[in-house]
Amino acid sequence: MKKPVMLIDLDRCIGCLSCEVACVQEKGIENINIRPMKVFRIEGLADEPDGFFLPMNCFHCDPAPCVLACPTSAMRKREGDGIVYVEELLCIGCKACIIACPYGAITFNPLSQKVEKCDYCYHRVEKGLLPSCVSKCVTNCLYFVEVDRVPKERHRVRRIDSKLYGEVFNPEYNIIIGP
Repeated sequence: MKKPVMLIDLDRCIGCLSCEVACVQEKGIENINIRPMKVFRIEGLADEPDGFFLPMNCFHCDPAPCVLACPTSAMRKREGDGIVYVEELLCIGCKACIIACPYGAITFNPLSQKVEKCDYCYHRVEKGLLPSCVSKCVTNCLYFVEVDRVPKERHRVRRIDSKLYGEVFNPEYNIIIGP
């Protein structure tokens, strides 16, 4: 697969947390406070008086600040598809990647003394499967596609990426696009 992106149709997300649960189960995370996929309720925007739900995972930035900050090279970016992942055996739990991540996408797991983050379930992607969060989304609001196959025409799509996060709420788009 070429560079994948996660697309999120905010009009379909109902905040059911099925993506969060699927992620935690797939990764076998036992600590309920560790959530590589998080769903937030966004309220108080002038153009969205009722608010909306925002599923958030790692943006797999390019370049990835977490990869650059890691002193042991445990945080890695795959060649070809650009998926950022943690090589668990090399992680010393120093939290440099957590500090470097501008989106709060990496968390420290006190049970394992390692960091946890979304890695697009790359072990599934290698087998031609979708990330667990996408396959278990009950409203089908999550999409996982190659960057050059991102739909061009949708209404009310929101584009948020590593450079624009929190700044762009463009009414001509209705899908969040990570880098």
